[in-house]
Amino acid sequence: MRQAALLRSDKGLGTPGTDRKKAKPAVSPVETAAAVAPVIDDRKDHFVVRNGVRCAGVHLIVDLYEAKHLDNIDLIDEALRKCVAAAGATLLHIHLHHFEPNGGVSGVAVLAESHISIHTWPEAHYAAIDIFMCGRATPDACIPVLREAFKPKNIAVGEHLRGQAA
Repeated sequence: MRQAALLRSDKGLGTPGTDRKKAKPAVSPVETAAAVAPVIDDRKDHFVVRNGVRCAGVHLIVDLYEAKHLDNIDLIDEALRKCVAAAGATLLHIHLHHFEPNGGVSGVAVLAESHISIHTWPEAHYAAIDIFMCGRATPDACIPVLREAFKPKNIAVGEHLRGQAA
């Protein structure tokens, strides 16, 4: 049986934000026509312009209904890594916790560009996922990855542009 808590890392937790050009994605990027690359502001603050709005980043709130594999911590880890690669983000580390007895999983992929978090309720076939990214990352590219991994019958995606007044 697996440990209740996992800490998985692709690289050491040295100085944040360094060596990003040398970082390699955890898995091969997934091609998607749905991905919308944000326009990058010429300043070095990693703000983006989305739909004509300058913001700190795009925060997607994703609900998966009638989904599968929500108690499979290895599949969840793999799906998060594929999301990171598809979005062109930089993985710093992943931490997942497997709850007993229902088998739900909560965790986060910490990114240089922010994070992807997941909370699953296998008994209800439901998962709540937050995808927040700034800079050149494309959070929309995660949606096809999530569809493929969890096979939800219904998926709801909300979008919030963070830091519009900053």
